[in-house]
Amino acid sequence: MTEVQIKKRPITITSLSWLYIAVGALGTAGHYGNFWTHKPAVNEFIWITVLGVAAVVAGVFMLRGQSWARWLTLAWIAAHVAISAFHPLHELIVHCALLVLFSYLLFWREARAYFSAA
Repeated sequence: MTEVQIKKRPITITSLSWLYIAVGALGTAGHYGNFWTHKPAVNEFIWITVLGVAAVVAGVFMLRGQSWARWLTLAWIAAHVAISAFHPLHELIVHCALLVLFSYLLFWREARAYFSAA
């Protein structure tokens, strides 16, 4: 008889996953709320929707232990680094710091073990 290996999810992954779910859902809703005061360009509406959905998907699938979701998480924050390059410098600095922090949290020893467990 074989034993089923149970993955123990690190609290940092749980926290980051729920943060992404919340930011994806609430951030998208907040942007949609701002559309009452200004009419967005079609590409702005599409990008906000894509990034919001990507954040929620990344969060949900990190909770499920899917390794590819880590890469989606990093792509999402990297997109925000690129976007913030056109905003005030402090936004760029914050997004760069978050990219470094999230990279560490997603690839440290315990996270690697969680995502590689079958």
